[in-house]
Amino acid sequence: MDHDKVFKALGDPNRRKILDLLYDQNGQTLSQLCDHLAITRQSTTQHIDLLAEANLLSTVKRGREKLHFINPVPLHDIYERWVRKFETQRLSLLHNLKSDLEGEPK
Repeated sequence: MDHDKVFKALGDPNRRKILDLLYDQNGQTLSQLCDHLAITRQSTTQHIDLLAEANLLSTVKRGREKLHFINPVPLHDIYERWVRKFETQRLSLLHNLKSDLEGEPK
């Protein structure tokens, strides 16, 4: 997995908005996504292509339409690699602080 592509894709507010839209309602067409964005159809397509390149979404053809679906796996990989280990340490510190303040053994 290319974490750099995922971070680059997440670095733009329009791409994050597209992911939010797909999270709310997965399987939207380009037109449906464009209805909620203040950018051109061509720009939306470019953002979708970048998200697909980062494997954050996939596209499925249904007749003449293309439906876009979010792929949460790269986000989960980022969470596991970059967030979870810091979160665990912080939660342990908070637990120890609570125990100290309440006079409980650790």
